[in-house]
Amino acid sequence: MEFEPWMLLVFPLFFGMGWLAARIDIKELLTESSALPRSYFQGLNYLLNEQQDQAIEAFIEVVKVDPQTVELHFALGSLFRRRGEVDRAIRMHLNLVERADLDEEKKQQALFELAQDYLKAGILDRAEAAFHELHGTSYEKQALDFLLEIYQKEQDWLKAINISQQLTALTGISHGQEAAFFFCELAAKELSQKQTDAAVVHLEQAMTANPRGVRASIMQGDIELEAGHAPRAIAIWKQIEQQDAQYLPLVAERLLNAYRQSGDETIGVALLQTYLQQYPSLDLMNVLFGVVVQRDGAEAAYLMVRNELKRNPTLLGLDKLLEAQLLETTNERRADIELVKNLIHNRTRGLAMYRCKHCGFKARQFYWHCPACHSWESYSPKRSEENGLTV
Repeated sequence: MEFEPWMLLVFPLFFGMGWLAARIDIKELLTESSALPRSYFQGLNYLLNEQQDQAIEAFIEVVKVDPQTVELHFALGSLFRRRGEVDRAIRMHLNLVERADLDEEKKQQALFELAQDYLKAGILDRAEAAFHELHGTSYEKQALDFLLEIYQKEQDWLKAINISQQLTALTGISHGQEAAFFFCELAAKELSQKQTDAAVVHLEQAMTANPRGVRASIMQGDIELEAGHAPRAIAIWKQIEQQDAQYLPLVAERLLNAYRQSGDETIGVALLQTYLQQYPSLDLMNVLFGVVVQRDGAEAAYLMVRNELKRNPTLLGLDKLLEAQLLETTNERRADIELVKNLIHNRTRGLAMYRCKHCGFKARQFYWHCPACHSWESYSPKRSEENGLTV
């Protein structure tokens, strides 16, 4: 491209346009700044100096002087809630909800913030009502999430089921796993009240909501065994292998008792031995250990544990091996074995725990619902050491 003399005129023109634009922006900025109350700049200064209390008071003065500062209302309300000053947050957001000059979108935002204030304050009935008012708005999904949280806290499982179904319809994402647990909670309550027929219906609904839900299968088998229908209970519990085989240790003792009621203990032991070969588990081994000691003697139990320990070396397995060795040792070496076993046992007590994969909470018993973070099915049915978790 050749240089043309007229191009010399372009550069001053661009420079002039840039200078003019800058002058306009600066003038606009100065106009806006002069319109802001002095308290606003004091608040900013306090924030920069990390003086939050003074900053809040300064911004409150701004709100008093200029009620149109809607975004500042929202910012202050959220800040109050985070600081635990829920009463002030409620007043701030309630003021926005009741303002006649506020557009619909801002009112919905204020209502959503107010509902969270009520929830934080523990005023669940008002929070529930406010979240329901957001039906059909852009905040509906978030409101339903909070409602699900409320109903779980209140253990209102029918309402929780309804909300989970609404979430599925709204988002297209299945909430069947959660709904299945809510049905199981209903069934558990009914079983405690001897309402077996109602519990059976809710467990069937749980299986429909989540066909792979092991908890419902376990409870269905319990009902059948309680009614004296051992073969039915066995058939239900054996299906867990297809649902999720890692949960088989939770029904190992149940299966053994059911086979005993049917007069087929030998078949039950053989089935558990097959499971142990295919799905190594300390809990499965513990159940088999007890029955093998009774049926075949201490030496057979020792050999079974030793073979399993070779396949899956763990300290918990070693503890069980030493227990088996004690059963068949009667000489002077018994005291030495007991000493070693006690040392190993003390070390393994922390390893024989179930642990929540979400919050890390550890417990000696298995939970379907974490007592700490309230997550569903967050516990592995395997012990901490088996999962390779750091203790």
